[in-house]
Amino acid sequence: MPRRRSPSPSSSTAPRNRTPQPVRVRQRTFGDFVKAFLAFVALAVLLVGVPAALAMTAGWPFPETFEPMEWLRQDISVSTFLGILTFVVWLAWAQFTACVLVEMKAALSGVGVPGRVPGAGPSQLLARQLVAALLLVGATAASFTPSLAQLGQTYDDNQRPTVAAAQQTPGLFAQQQEQAAGAAAAVAEQASHTEATPAAATKQGDTKFYRIQPPEGRHHDSLWEIAERHLGDGRRYKEIFELNKDRVQPDGSRLSEASLIRPGWIMEMPGDARGGDLVEMPDDAPEVSPEVRQQISDYARTGDGASGGGDQAQGRDQAQGGDQAQDSGSGGGVAHVDLPRQRPAPETGHADLRRPAPDQVATPAQDSSSFGLPEALLTAPLLAAGLLGALGHRRRQALWQSAFAGIGGRRGMEPPTPTGDALDVQDALLVGADPEGVRLLDRSLRGLAASLAAESRPLPTVYAAWMSNGDLHLQLAQPSGKPPSPWQLGQDQTFWMLARADAETYEDVDTAAPYPGLVSLGTMDDSRLLLNLESVPGIVSLSGREEDRTAVFASVAAELATNGWSDRMTITLVGFGEDLTALAPSRLRHLDGIEALIETMEAETRQRRGALGAAGHDSVLTGRTGPARHTRWAPHLVLLAAEPSPEDAMTLAELAADASRLGIGYLVGTGSGDLPGAAWEMEITAEGGLLAPLLGLELDAQLLPAAQRRAVVELFTDADPEHGPDGPGTTPPFLVDISEQGRPAVYARLVGSYEIIGLETPDGERSALLHEALALLLLHREGVHPRVLSSALWPRGVTDDVREALLDRLRDWLGTDPDGTPRLRTDDAGRLTLAKSVVSDLDVLRSLYHEATQGKGVDSRAVRGRLLTDALVLVRGPLLADRPEGRYRWLTHEIVDAQLPLLVADTGLALAEFHMEKNRAEKAIEALNAALRTAPSDERLWNELLRATHALDDPERLTALASDLVTRSGARGLPPRTEALLDELLPTWRDAVAAAG
Repeated sequence: MPRRRSPSPSSSTAPRNRTPQPVRVRQRTFGDFVKAFLAFVALAVLLVGVPAALAMTAGWPFPETFEPMEWLRQDISVSTFLGILTFVVWLAWAQFTACVLVEMKAALSGVGVPGRVPGAGPSQLLARQLVAALLLVGATAASFTPSLAQLGQTYDDNQRPTVAAAQQTPGLFAQQQEQAAGAAAAVAEQASHTEATPAAATKQGDTKFYRIQPPEGRHHDSLWEIAERHLGDGRRYKEIFELNKDRVQPDGSRLSEASLIRPGWIMEMPGDARGGDLVEMPDDAPEVSPEVRQQISDYARTGDGASGGGDQAQGRDQAQGGDQAQDSGSGGGVAHVDLPRQRPAPETGHADLRRPAPDQVATPAQDSSSFGLPEALLTAPLLAAGLLGALGHRRRQALWQSAFAGIGGRRGMEPPTPTGDALDVQDALLVGADPEGVRLLDRSLRGLAASLAAESRPLPTVYAAWMSNGDLHLQLAQPSGKPPSPWQLGQDQTFWMLARADAETYEDVDTAAPYPGLVSLGTMDDSRLLLNLESVPGIVSLSGREEDRTAVFASVAAELATNGWSDRMTITLVGFGEDLTALAPSRLRHLDGIEALIETMEAETRQRRGALGAAGHDSVLTGRTGPARHTRWAPHLVLLAAEPSPEDAMTLAELAADASRLGIGYLVGTGSGDLPGAAWEMEITAEGGLLAPLLGLELDAQLLPAAQRRAVVELFTDADPEHGPDGPGTTPPFLVDISEQGRPAVYARLVGSYEIIGLETPDGERSALLHEALALLLLHREGVHPRVLSSALWPRGVTDDVREALLDRLRDWLGTDPDGTPRLRTDDAGRLTLAKSVVSDLDVLRSLYHEATQGKGVDSRAVRGRLLTDALVLVRGPLLADRPEGRYRWLTHEIVDAQLPLLVADTGLALAEFHMEKNRAEKAIEALNAALRTAPSDERLWNELLRATHALDDPERLTALASDLVTRSGARGLPPRTEALLDELLPTWRDAVAAAG
């Protein structure tokens, strides 16, 4: 476990150890048996005696014949009233019998809350008391109902589903209930020796509690569903876990894993929790049994506000204070990094904004196994987000180049499907990426720069940034006054802190990236360190084995090249990473040796010094936000993996002495650990630890090992349309039978509004989630890794049991084919795939276009026209046009939103060409207009529309179309190709458009 080295032993933040006390088991008394016998007699009389007496004296309530008209003609007599009264008595007996059956079933089967019989308030309450008394000496929980002494309470008071009430915890055997009560009493006795602080008392009065419910059939209560019911978002389950982690439960055990909860446990809830299943202490205290009230009161004393919590906090503060003292005494000219103090997790509003690291939201199975996915990328959310964004941009770029330039035989229309290590790495990127975290980091830093510029204040020098518990801490080189709102001072004058909730108030601003040199090095506890390489006053050295050093260098280079919080930069690689230049050719460059590096950096250092002097700036920070911010001051970061000679090391040290002022940073590898001029010395261990003893840091290093590096590079090179053999590569990954015999069992319409044909509508509460999961699988016929699916549906993490429950529901919903084969399957690699009987309209659209252009349509003009017409009819709008807000965010990582408009445009162009061969210009215009509704920005469609309109020999119509194009283009003006085409078709179009206004 990474830790911060400290001379103070009080820095431990481990939970206080409470030894479970012996459990006292209460024995059943003679009175319990008497109550059970009396309840049995009462039930026998009411259920058997009453109907028997009615049958013998008044007869059955139903008439012998069914003649409603005859009944209306009869006179109303005393016998009529007696018959109505008899029927009412029979009805009351039937209602009471139903209540007994409902209560008996709930008590024996363990259903969490018994069903409510309509209109049977007092009857169901009486039935509940009698059933509870009867089962008091049996195997069912004795405390299933309140005591018989509570019979005088109103039904509504007892019917309220207070989950902390003992009468709603069936399924627990009587002995287990007694043990829970005994354990709670033991905890209360132990806690009585400690005085609760006023803060704790206040917290107890403001806090709500929930009691874990027993299983209902196959369904088990989970923190995810509790958060979904009472907090409105299942992803907030982490808040509940953090509030209750390692606290003693009534049965003496503790909550250690989010997925391992037991019936009868009490959960403290965030203050904004809502719902009838909650108990708010002390407001609801009269409405719960004294035993449960005592359990909740005892449990509340074990929280953060309990005695002892302050001691821990004090110990942490002392440890950190000691660390700072140690750092401050190590010298004045060296940069130092401290771990920011942890703020307590907020009860409302803030904690839900934190994205847990992928390894923190995993269940025990995920902790021990990554399902074969590279762990290095799963635990690097910022690196994964940068790589994933850059890969998507590269694929879109290839797609458009393929469409408009015909590069590689249109290979970009269907990017190759990764296989082997490349597929695993792509899945790891999808699971581990945190694009929201990148977005907030970028907006926060630019927003800070804009606020300082508005106050005419310079940017402070930042040595490092810590992302901790959802907050951003900037460690400054020196105190820089009070930060602009909403930033706050951190643990001292050298820390500026921004809460994540405040970060979300920032919007995009037009200012230069202030700290583009920030790069992730690793994690310590729950904090992630980003080092600002360009601000370190000297060289940062990295020692260790060459293989381990290269993994660190590769991670740093890849994140710097693809991160989202920088604008322009140059990254020079020496001694490694020639293949990494494929990730960002405009940023990364590779030099062959140290001699070339020294020559290059000497020239650039002189140039930057002169530029700063001419501009009147003392550092790149003041120039970065000034008038020249768009033309200079971009950082230059040097990553030298090969160990330099002593002479070269001295030369580099001289160059780096003034580097932080010039925006140049050096990260240099060394095998010995002794490098002249090193401001920071770090070491990478074989176990993956990143050590900086003088700084008091011990991190879990962020790495990009050789195998993953090669796989990442393969993803980027395969996305290049010029890479690989020439020739057509437009065959879709999944073709369907478009004949009448190929009618699918399940048909989903994704192009336009989302509709499903062939399946029943699923349960309303989970319908949206099931639809989204099916859409993801339909768009990836090659298969989807289960962790990719769960990451797409729950970006902030989910436990195994919740994911498996969703997959079970999805399998049940999709059903099986006539041969009994399930329509949702798992292939040999463990990925989820759909059967061929489950088809989307996008699959059909691709198949129709492929068949028209490369299949039967090639040899038959009539077939080609019919297939293209059928394909265009399928287009009803953009992909998933009516998707609900907040869902389908994974589409931002896909290129299908770029593929679909191009596919529709290609279909429209092919159909227009088909009609123009027979001089059917109106038909061609109709096809082009239909395609433009889905691909309105495709220049090819507009140009072909101009040609088809010109073929009508109608200058006025062509002029109107040209005027429309000019209006659409706005201030950008017409594209050069379109402008040249108009000059050819309508030389006077400029004057005509100007005259038309």
